[in-house]
Amino acid sequence: MGCAYSLPQGNVQISFSGGRTSAYMLHQIAQANGGIPNRCKVIFSNTGREMPETLDFVQECSVRWSIPIVWVEDAERGGIFLFNEVSHSSASRDGKPFERLIERKKACPDQSKRFCTEHLKILPARRYLISIGWRNWCNATGIRADEASRANVSTDKRVTRWFPLIDAKVTKSKVLQWWASQSFDLRVPAGFGNCDGCFMKSEAQLAALCREYPERAEWWDSMERKATALTKSANGARFRDQFTRSELKKVVDRQGDFFVDDFYCNAEHGECQ
Repeated sequence: MGCAYSLPQGNVQISFSGGRTSAYMLHQIAQANGGIPNRCKVIFSNTGREMPETLDFVQECSVRWSIPIVWVEDAERGGIFLFNEVSHSSASRDGKPFERLIERKKACPDQSKRFCTEHLKILPARRYLISIGWRNWCNATGIRADEASRANVSTDKRVTRWFPLIDAKVTKSKVLQWWASQSFDLRVPAGFGNCDGCFMKSEAQLAALCREYPERAEWWDSMERKATALTKSANGARFRDQFTRSELKKVVDRQGDFFVDDFYCNAEHGECQ
């Protein structure tokens, strides 16, 4: 099992989404290699829409396992796309990085145009690594054996992707079993992991956000209104083709707890890896 987690040669980026799967991967890599050497960087990209429990979990993994984690956010200065290095205490919690991206694109990302993943997660991490002098590196990504179809070769010539959980034949049940034996865990309620109102989540999960966290659901509604004011395209002004967040809220207000559980997302109930 340890061989699957042995670090490849050269610089290695370990992508940490803030979810259980990527945290498990990080722990196994550290265990197999006697810690995380200087040639490795563990990076968490904050979009500003993560649940506070996710941010606490990232920090707790860092402290408990004595592993430095680099926190980055998308940033723009003078028309140049950059990154901000932040921390648990200074990370955005009001969606500002995401909002700036919508203003820049004059549109909302959606299921067919997931530009938020690229601009809020992948590129800030990439810019950080280039800023410290890296030219090429291997990127460890937490995709499990039971979702191996998601494992794609990188289109970035600087980057080679590494999927240690696939090599180790780790499935979701294995990850959950392992966390059940630990002294701490991710405390985000099921369905609210990572971006709270992600458009890849099911209607039922988004409806639950409206009911249980109305102030968080309101942010997504306000971004659709902002996009509407910025674009002439109706589709560019919504996160989902099927409904706007305002329409969803009206249905939730009318139907209460009754809602069809129609799942659209196949990736960790909307949680990124």
